[in-house]
Amino acid sequence: MGPSGGGNTVTLFGTGLTLTSAVHFGAGSATGITVVSDSQLTATAPAGTGTVLVTATTPGGTSTVGLGNAYYTYVDLPVIDSLSPTAGSASGGDSVLIKGSNLTYTDTVLFDATPASFAAVSDTMVVATAPGGSVGPVTVTVHSPGGTSNGAAFQYQP
Repeated sequence: MGPSGGGNTVTLFGTGLTLTSAVHFGAGSATGITVVSDSQLTATAPAGTGTVLVTATTPGGTSTVGLGNAYYTYVDLPVIDSLSPTAGSASGGDSVLIKGSNLTYTDTVLFDATPASFAAVSDTMVVATAPGGSVGPVTVTVHSPGGTSNGAAFQYQP
């Protein structure tokens, strides 16, 4: 998985990869191909959408689907539209509903730099438990393989 804008380095495992001349993510061509060994290479994913088949081309031909997962899923940037509530106790423990889009693959929720426990409920909702913090404003962000969301304001109260 990675951002729809591409640009991330992906490690591919297989056999007979030494003479790889091209890697494709669906119809898109990867760049920055580096052969690590006969069984491993890295490539920079191109921009794309959806789930695509990843193939490697060598003088012997283009790879076919074998064991493992030969597919790559592009994930859009997560977006926060609102928080509810927008304020909570500085001691933490408040449930905060984060509404937005592209939230299914959320892997981190931060209140400034402090990680929060959370559950991704759907593509449009994440429920986080606010960690403790100092009285005052903080910025809440969500991260996924698609990148880091915009920030939303949360206020810690005494």
